[in-house]
Amino acid sequence: MNAVATVLVALIAALHVWILVVEMFLWERGPGRSLSGFDAGMARATAPLAANQGLYNGFLAAGLVWGLIAADPTGYRVQVFFLSCVVVAGVYGGLTANRRILLAQALPGALALAAVLVAG
Repeated sequence: MNAVATVLVALIAALHVWILVVEMFLWERGPGRSLSGFDAGMARATAPLAANQGLYNGFLAAGLVWGLIAADPTGYRVQVFFLSCVVVAGVYGGLTANRRILLAQALPGALALAAVLVAG
């Protein structure tokens, strides 16, 4: 189960790197506009806010990578902490911004967190 947990944590980290890229660099282009549903004017107006969100997603990814490379018990604890942050952020975003965030962020984060807890 440890390998499954490691792969899931790595996938969640990769997902948050992708979110960082979309929100920080592609917000006004196809991927960002598709994600947000904004027209060009709204995408331009909200780009600084999206970039800020992207930076926070980068912090989540960095924390998950740290958890993967740190020796236990630190690595385990860091993974649990950052996966918990992913789940909380996903639930909050799903309830306040877009329900799709529950499926795209909170659910995968919760599955990875469950795998880490079981493996730990």
